[in-house]
Amino acid sequence: QVHLVESGGGLVQAGGSLRLSCAASGSIFSINSMGWYRQAPGKQRELVAAITSGGSTNYADSVKGRFTISRDNAKNTVYLEMNSLKPEDTAVYYCNADGIRLRGVAGTYRYWGQGTQVTVSS
Repeated sequence: QVHLVESGGGLVQAGGSLRLSCAASGSIFSINSMGWYRQAPGKQRELVAAITSGGSTNYADSVKGRFTISRDNAKNTVYLEMNSLKPEDTAVYYCNADGIRLRGVAGTYRYWGQGTQVTVSS
């Protein structure tokens, strides 16, 4: 079993910054990709940013130049630095870990965090 624990959400004014963290724990051998998704009320969950174990990154067009994803492979932790926040960034942000290999278990797995609320006021 794998647990993803997120932290760092909150309320911030437009133009401000927040940093999200997500730590994966459990009997993990490796994680291929870690990332952040978000879901605003009435909208579908969408990819915000993702990073592979090798450091390759992928960003949604709406956050390019404002958000930076990074990762500490030794700690199985992913970070999302969010700058120049806009009211439209308001959503529940979910951590995702994909392509997880567990010790002594065949196959790969995908897990989600419980979500953390980010609210940007105008």
